Amino acid sequence: MAHSTVETSEAEQRAFLLDRDLSILSFNERVLDWACRPDVPVLERLRYLCIVSSNLDEFFEVRAEPHVMGSLQGLKLGPYTDASLTDIAEKTRAMIARQYALYNDELLPALQRKGYRILSHGDRNSAQRQWVRSYFQREVQPLLVPVGLDPAHPFPQVANKSLNFIVQLSGKDAFGRSNEIAIVKVPRVLPRLIPLPARVCDGSTAFVLLSSVIRAHLSELFPGREVGQFSQFRVTRHSDLAVDEDEIANLRMALRQGLQHRNYGQAIRLEVSATCAPRLTEFLRKEFQLPEASVFKANGPVNLVRLMQLIDLINDPELLFPPYKASFPAQVPQHGSVFARLKEGDVAIHQPFESFDGVLAFLREAVMDPDVLAIKQTIYRAGSDPTMMNLLREAVRRGKEVTAVVELKARFDEEANINWAEQLESIGVQVVYGIVGLKTHAKMLLVTRREGRFLRRYGHLSTGNYNRKTAALYTDISYLTADPEITQDMDHLFGHLASQSRLPKMKRLLVAPFHLQAEMLRRIAAVGQAAARGALGRIVIKMNALTDLPLIDALLEAGQKGAKIDLIVRGACMLPAQVAGLSENIRVRSLIGRFLEHSRVFYFCADQDVSLYLSSADWMSRNMTRRIELAWPVTDPVLRQRIIDECLVAYLHDGLDAWDLASDGQYHRVGLHAPGHGAQNALMQRYGTPLTSE
Repeated sequence: MAHSTVETSEAEQRAFLLDRDLSILSFNERVLDWACRPDVPVLERLRYLCIVSSNLDEFFEVRAEPHVMGSLQGLKLGPYTDASLTDIAEKTRAMIARQYALYNDELLPALQRKGYRILSHGDRNSAQRQWVRSYFQREVQPLLVPVGLDPAHPFPQVANKSLNFIVQLSGKDAFGRSNEIAIVKVPRVLPRLIPLPARVCDGSTAFVLLSSVIRAHLSELFPGREVGQFSQFRVTRHSDLAVDEDEIANLRMALRQGLQHRNYGQAIRLEVSATCAPRLTEFLRKEFQLPEASVFKANGPVNLVRLMQLIDLINDPELLFPPYKASFPAQVPQHGSVFARLKEGDVAIHQPFESFDGVLAFLREAVMDPDVLAIKQTIYRAGSDPTMMNLLREAVRRGKEVTAVVELKARFDEEANINWAEQLESIGVQVVYGIVGLKTHAKMLLVTRREGRFLRRYGHLSTGNYNRKTAALYTDISYLTADPEITQDMDHLFGHLASQSRLPKMKRLLVAPFHLQAEMLRRIAAVGQAAARGALGRIVIKMNALTDLPLIDALLEAGQKGAKIDLIVRGACMLPAQVAGLSENIRVRSLIGRFLEHSRVFYFCADQDVSLYLSSADWMSRNMTRRIELAWPVTDPVLRQRIIDECLVAYLHDGLDAWDLASDGQYHRVGLHAPGHGAQNALMQRYGTPLTSE
């Protein structure tokens, strides 16, 4: 019997929807699977292990909302979550246990077999111990300030995700008092991994962890006292910056001030060593006012993320993926004019298989062309690469009008974007920050050029950011066009963002929060109606997350009317797949590969009406209602078929890196026992260029 989602109450909806937070954790389990795969080079396995730890940090920093209570409800997760803190904690605890077992039992032995060791104090010989002691006294001890706790020395401020030690002392201090608990904060400037010199390693390669160095010499920090039980510990704090934009005069200054306090927000999670004494664990738990479910034990270093440093220190090509060199986009002329090429038709660049240099070539030509009068660009996560900044600086120097819409509230990139904004303003760029209350997540670059008696616009739209580093790691579609309707829409949107005037009627672009969601709902409904009358009804959507309730409802209803729906959702997905009477016509697939899947592609077929959109937006409530987002149609039949083949068909047939969501809400890896071809591998083979030796 079909289940009508339209008529169900919100409570009934939650009864069959998958939990968002558990779905996020499930995504991280799929990432962790890469760290477990024996066919993956060992340093790449370590990288995936570190990525999972970084993702879990962000999960607690952002998804967990601080609410100080003494019960298991001490943390409230997510706006749609039904899972209790206990469910979240149990799933996270199991994942963390799996991480440390993998680290200790597989990755460290595998590295040792290749000649690379991380030596604990017990593993170090006398020469190594002597060197480590000298290093501690010279480089580490001068930066440590142990604090013995008493009424005059309260518990020190512990920064978010910093390394610390709690130490139990016996004996008396210099004043005859028996204060028995001390805290040692470890400065972030100290490297977490230290290479040992070859002279004490018999020519092999060995490292020591900073935590091991400090642990071996704790007694030297407390002369006259006896060190008893101790443990390293780490606190994760709520880190989502919130400012009331209606109550502040300068958003940039308010965010900069907020960044100063981010490291000291409400405690969310406590990590201690697996050997930490219950008494010390309980002392810390009460100090940070956390429920027991928020305490996690680490069978190794409490911050696995910092082990990413080991990959750079070893840098052994045999232990890494074979290097991949992206080809320069074939559709973009390397020596001719990009503008002239766009007069012939639109251009699509499939990153990272094709190089981001094609986008830079477009901007570079705009900067150098004396007929270009104006350049407008959005900046969300631009990173630290100076190439684009230098091009914009040169554009200003050449007298062009340059406008940048900088999104200051891009989570965890706030400081970098503030710095970008200040640098851009200092060179004469007109910088604006978008619309109060809305994040500007749309990615667009617009060039206005004088051609004879007329002005002509050229545009770049993208599913990803203007960030050269991530452009080599994330799959995205860059779209270059001279279409007068699209570029006029872009100009209208830039005007809206700068002046906050009413947005004119769009001809081609779909803009959130105005009409993107409504048009997606209309498209889904049309497919469902076509299927209901026996015509072809087909939907294929590729995105990073699906959590928006109206869009989920619409997909379920279309599927119940007979539409065949495939959803390629990398991360969180609240829509249950293949459930009899609810979603038997809907398949959900997640693909985790060498590159991070990031492109958003929406395909609808309602009888003879076929449409394809690219977008900056995932199907999440925040993207549809609280962000400036874009979707644009791909109408060129050749480009449309290329994007369908590369971004949709290839992924639906992936037999190597894909996971399918079953009716029980669990993901199962496709081709686990008989691996097939991988979509990313095929695209690398298609677009990669041979590497030449220097």
